[in-house]
Amino acid sequence: MHSLPLFHRIAGQPVIVLGEGAAAEAKARLVERAGGVIVGEDHACARLAFIAQPEPEPAAARLRARGVLVNVADRPDLCDFTLPSVLERGPVLLAVSTGGASAGLAKALRLRLETLLPATLGSLAEALAAAREAMRARWPDAAARRGAIDAALAEGGALDPLAGYGESAIEHWLSGEGTAPGPVTVEIVLRSDDPDDLTLREARLLGTADVIRHSCDVPPAILIRARADAERWALDDPRPDHGRTVILKRT
Repeated sequence: MHSLPLFHRIAGQPVIVLGEGAAAEAKARLVERAGGVIVGEDHACARLAFIAQPEPEPAAARLRARGVLVNVADRPDLCDFTLPSVLERGPVLLAVSTGGASAGLAKALRLRLETLLPATLGSLAEALAAAREAMRARWPDAAARRGAIDAALAEGGALDPLAGYGESAIEHWLSGEGTAPGPVTVEIVLRSDDPDDLTLREARLLGTADVIRHSCDVPPAILIRARADAERWALDDPRPDHGRTVILKRT
């Protein structure tokens, strides 16, 4: 992974924007849209800076020496961070980044995603947040709760995010449509060390598993496709499977 993806809250915080013209104006609009306060280079409390100048090196060096993180328009070699192409649906933000390799490619991918994600996605996210306590009450066990939510949000599920469901779907689901699945164990026999060779079903299983049992020769590139908080056990670990368990083996 070439960069650490973060969503940085800047509402009410000073952000330096240097330069004139379309590039600087675009960065200023992004900062203002996120609630940031645009300031000049000398502001002592700023921690982020956007530079859109013909010769950005001196300003970038001065700011970086002060500990300010710098983004320089069209100069990924001078950037401490880059800006992704962002798709927004209320509280749902999807960011597509190429690490500065091609802003055009990131934009093209984001535009494709725009056609797939319904406008109701934001209200669905807000309804899920509001129903957090109700979900805990119905499924006190965390693994069972994750299983119920994953099943509801899966393709064709009661809360399929691509189906255009909103708040009423949450109420219907909580009233009886959502069921917590029992323990499930699935075995995946890897055909290669390339994660792109995983089928869509296998990738989804890895992404929703509570436990990953794997042999010592399963490559990290495959294991990273699992949830970060999934437990990882050796194949001969004596603990009983629980929740959703995926067994990973090499051929």
